[in-house]
Amino acid sequence: MKLHLTKPIVIFDLETTGLDIVKDRIIQLSYIKVSPNEEEKRVNLIINPERPIPAEIQQLTGIGDSDVANQPTFKQLATQLADDFRGCDFAGFNSNGFDIPLLAEEFLRAGIDFDFSKCHLIDVQTIFHKMERRNLAAAYEFYCGRKMEDDYEAHRADQDTEATYRVLMGELDYYSPERQTEKERQLENDMAFLANLSKKNNNVDFAGRIIWAQAKDASGKPRVDAEGQPVMEEVFNFGKHKGKPVAEVLRYDPGYFSWICAGDFTNNTKQVLTRIRLRESKLNQ
Repeated sequence: MKLHLTKPIVIFDLETTGLDIVKDRIIQLSYIKVSPNEEEKRVNLIINPERPIPAEIQQLTGIGDSDVANQPTFKQLATQLADDFRGCDFAGFNSNGFDIPLLAEEFLRAGIDFDFSKCHLIDVQTIFHKMERRNLAAAYEFYCGRKMEDDYEAHRADQDTEATYRVLMGELDYYSPERQTEKERQLENDMAFLANLSKKNNNVDFAGRIIWAQAKDASGKPRVDAEGQPVMEEVFNFGKHKGKPVAEVLRYDPGYFSWICAGDFTNNTKQVLTRIRLRESKLNQ
C-alpha cells in the first residue's frame, strides 16, 4: 500500500522529559518525511532539554543526561526543522493529543511561528481506536502480522516511528475498498480524509481553551449558511466567558486578551488568540 500524497507527510514521534505540554521538553525527535514521489527521508535527533531528565524517563527511554549533554537544543535545531517541515502534513501515534501540541510549544519558545493549522494532522492512534480500540503494540501485530517486541526496542522514538509508519500503511491496506465491503469500514487513501478522521474534538487551540461552536443570531437561533450548513465560530471553553464568542469578548472586554497573554497558558493558546484578534481588527478597519 502506497500513500496517495499531494504534498510531503512527516511521520514522527517524540520522547520527552514528561507529559506536561507547558513545562516538559523534547529529548528525542524522530521522523520519516515521505514525498509524493515516494522518496523517504529518515531523521533521528537526540536533543538537549536544558534540564535534568527524570529518573523514570531515563529508565523508560534509555536516554540519560550524559546522552543529551553535548547535543543541540531544540532552539538550535528549530530553523532547520521548520524549513524541513514547511508545506508538509503530519502523522503520529497520539500525535494530535500530545506530540503536535508539544512540538508547537517548542517552536514558539524558539521564536518560530509554525502554523500547524494549515497542515493535515493525522493521528494513527485515533484512527486505530475508532476502528479497533487498542494500543500501538496491538496495532502493529494486527496490521503488520508480527509482534512489535520482536522487531523493535520499546520506548525509542526512532523505533516507534518506524512502527507507526508501517501501521498507517497497514490501516490503509486493511480498510481499503478492495478488502472491506461496508462503507463505514473503508478508509480513503487521502490525507484530508485521514486528518478529519483523526480529530478527537472541536478544539481551536491544542489545549482546548478555545473551541468551535455553532454561531447564533441575535434571537439565539443557530445560524446556517446558504447551503444549510452550520456557521461555526470560536468560543471560549473556560472561565468567566465560557461559551461566549471570542471575537465578541475581545470587543467588550479587551483586557481579557492581556490577562491570557500574561497568564500561565500555553504559547499555542496565546498564538491562536492573537491571530483571532488580528483577524477581527482587520475586519473592523
